[in-house]
Amino acid sequence: MRTPTVVPATPAPVAPMPDRVTIYEVGPRDGLQNEKALVPTEVKAEFVRRLLQAGLPVVEATSFVHPTWVPQLADAAELMTMLGDAGRDCPVLVPNDRGLDRALELGVRHIAIFGSATETFAQKNLNRSLDEQFAMFEPTVRRAREHGLDVRAYVSMCFGDPWEGGVPVAQVVEVGKRLFDLGASQLSLGDTIGVGTAGHVTALVRAFVEAGMGLDQLAMHFHDTYGQALANTYAALQAGVTTYDASAGGLGGCPYAKSATGNLATEDLVWMLHGLGIETGVDLEEVAAASVWMAGHLGRPSPSAVVRALAPASSAGAAQSGA
Repeated sequence: MRTPTVVPATPAPVAPMPDRVTIYEVGPRDGLQNEKALVPTEVKAEFVRRLLQAGLPVVEATSFVHPTWVPQLADAAELMTMLGDAGRDCPVLVPNDRGLDRALELGVRHIAIFGSATETFAQKNLNRSLDEQFAMFEPTVRRAREHGLDVRAYVSMCFGDPWEGGVPVAQVVEVGKRLFDLGASQLSLGDTIGVGTAGHVTALVRAFVEAGMGLDQLAMHFHDTYGQALANTYAALQAGVTTYDASAGGLGGCPYAKSATGNLATEDLVWMLHGLGIETGVDLEEVAAASVWMAGHLGRPSPSAVVRALAPASSAGAAQSGA
């Protein structure tokens, strides 16, 4: 039996909640970087185009990291060239000055840096100490701003670290503020291994606000390892945060943190937000169709609950579009 296409029930007012939320799509970068098989560049480019077509306002395309460390994204320059003008406003992850050089050559307008809230992950992911990471990022951010680029700062392991255990809120705030103060316009707080809880989210957001950060300067990046990503999002919404990272179809993880499972699925997030009466500008069925299309190329079904529920309709839509 074909499952009918439905939408969330008419929302009842829930306060306090933002009227509108920005979804920062990370599927093409954070989602695909952990795949065992290499995805063809033309497939990645089409994935980005479909996500943009679905109304996602920000789609992070790739990373200019050395291919030795993340071979799945070794085609970053080729991908950005293939995207052409459509890719100019797609952010890319830039680990250092060499990565920035490549981004500047391709006319990219938005970059992101990726720091760590813990010593061990800084060593494993950046080959730097917790303090040394700031010296590494400072010239990259400064030069990017001199060229008129927007800079986003990620801080990982904000809620827990697989080697160090719990991470003190004060430590996360100190690291996050230092990364942001290098010259970023937004700080994304990452629950890299998915151990965060709603109460922890509330405490962390409150601590950043008390440290002088504006709610509009914060974004949340949740993983669903313990099934808490939507509950954590709800807590952050109540705290006033209006930007959320998500990955189409729930793709992704972190290649340097083996306990990091998939990101919060974009479709699951959109379903909840629309059910709360919060605007996103995103076409849920089009995102789900893009995820079904990509799942076909990856050879496995999407882990997103909403994509699975909408899969018959999404598959039909994908077929009609010539996939």
